[in-house]
Amino acid sequence: MGLDGPTGNEGVRRRGCSCTKDDFLPEESFKSWGNYVQALQQTPRRFMDRVFTRSLDSTELHEIKARSQHEMKKTLSWWDLIWFGIGAVIGAGIFVLTGLQAREVSGPAVVISYVVSGISAMLSVFCYTEFAVEIPVAGGSFAYLRVELGDFMAFIAAGNILLEYVIGGAAVARSWTSYFATLCNHKPEDFRIIVHSMSEDYGHLDPIAVVVVCVICVLAVLSTKGSSRFNYIASIIHVIVILFIIIAGFSKADAKNYSDFMPFGIRGVFKSSAVLYFAYVGFDAVSTMAEETKNPAHDIPIGLVGSMVITTAAYCLLAVALCLMQPFREINADAPFSVAFEAVGMSWAKYIVAAGALKGMTTVLLVGAVGQARYLTHIARTHMMPPWLAQVHPKTGTPINATVVMLSATAIIAFFTELDILANLLSISTLLIFTLVALALLVRRYYVSGETTTANRNKLVAYIVLILASSIATAAYWGLSDNDDWISYVITVPIWFSATLALHVAVPRARNPKLWGVPLVPWLPSASIAINIFLLGSIDGASFARFGIWTVVLLLYYFFFGLHASYDTAKEAAENKMGDGLKKVEEGVKVSSEAQ
Repeated sequence: MGLDGPTGNEGVRRRGCSCTKDDFLPEESFKSWGNYVQALQQTPRRFMDRVFTRSLDSTELHEIKARSQHEMKKTLSWWDLIWFGIGAVIGAGIFVLTGLQAREVSGPAVVISYVVSGISAMLSVFCYTEFAVEIPVAGGSFAYLRVELGDFMAFIAAGNILLEYVIGGAAVARSWTSYFATLCNHKPEDFRIIVHSMSEDYGHLDPIAVVVVCVICVLAVLSTKGSSRFNYIASIIHVIVILFIIIAGFSKADAKNYSDFMPFGIRGVFKSSAVLYFAYVGFDAVSTMAEETKNPAHDIPIGLVGSMVITTAAYCLLAVALCLMQPFREINADAPFSVAFEAVGMSWAKYIVAAGALKGMTTVLLVGAVGQARYLTHIARTHMMPPWLAQVHPKTGTPINATVVMLSATAIIAFFTELDILANLLSISTLLIFTLVALALLVRRYYVSGETTTANRNKLVAYIVLILASSIATAAYWGLSDNDDWISYVITVPIWFSATLALHVAVPRARNPKLWGVPLVPWLPSASIAINIFLLGSIDGASFARFGIWTVVLLLYYFFFGLHASYDTAKEAAENKMGDGLKKVEEGVKVSSEAQ
């Protein structure tokens, strides 16, 4: 069945990465058509089992990790993580989307949009950091949600995590082509194949993006430490270029360009914030490297929080410099910084900017490739995805199969799809995942199965429902209304505040972090939920329609394959006495001391 049982099942430990039928569908439900039909008939019962079953920290740290057959190498320090964080985040978002948003959506107030997005991202960083320190495994938010919210919610998050990385990588790869064109004194479309018979959104084929993704794939599968060294060197060059842009940009600043600071009003600022959240995507990839970190309790908080502080400050300064150099209506949408320097008489600087942007996007792609493969590896360890994807190569210590599959999907999407579609869809997926992680942190702090009383559990559920409902109502009113009437917010915001206060006062803390914890719980996780959901309300309806299609595809896969594979795996693990790490959400079931 592909599990590392305590007796050492035959055929499990193979040399290299194998590719047999049992590596894809080894579970009992798929042994024959009769078994599969029987499994489908049991779908409702199996689904309820997966909904109400949660994992334990120890299960994710030991039994689940063992299913990869080989250990990932612990080679990373906090210094590596900071540079991975910078490399993962500073890329296409700032160098491409800033110009588009400043010109058409928010004007010079785009800097406020970056502040709002940065605050939301920082709150999510805190939540991720506590989980990454307590559960340092490659699964990132998927593993955290499996422990706190159960298998089904973890799967929904898993699908969106994979979507986030594929779309994010595709968007950056297409942006790479845009800046490469600038470096060569060409327009981006000169390097793309225009297919007039296809939709405008999908007919600009980008072969350069595919080549870039393939090169990144080779780097990612060779070595994590090698990727770290490449990222480290490239990120240093990138930071030097960013400092040059800021200093040179301010030297050519014209305060008149800030005279009309918020031409599109506060609504434009928040609309830009929702899209520019794309610019902060990537830091969660650092949390997936916890399994390869030498000292997670010390290194992860410094790496995650440190890189996010540096990134937010850089974004704000870059946005201000851009809008001071050029009137916002004249900012170029494809390569804003390069064109801005050309406009102020520093044509030579556009080559430095383009080269720096290319290096930044390359490191974003590399870190994203490393992170997404580790997410998929851990998901496959639970058999929600084929366990073939969980195999770690014994020589490189990297998940080659998962890396190749994820980057192949990235290359296909990058070849066809325009950046604006990718950015909006990515923001929805990312904001949803970060909301679920914040929610999971509240559950982790205030609920321990077998210890929390029924009354306290019910109060926790009620207050969380109120927090979610008030946040959704605020976002819905913001997204659907066209006026600036604030009456609705006078109702919904106090409900959010009261629910959070009641949670703080009326529900006793069930668990404290062992090593590093988010401060001001429940306020910071609750604020993260509210801001993330509010930003969702600023995204266009077409993007939500595309997101709905993806969700339907996810559910179809889950009910026909993922549910039965993970159910069989969990039951086999229990029969092999590996099931101590599973617990029911219902009260009265005692858990091991490791979970406390």
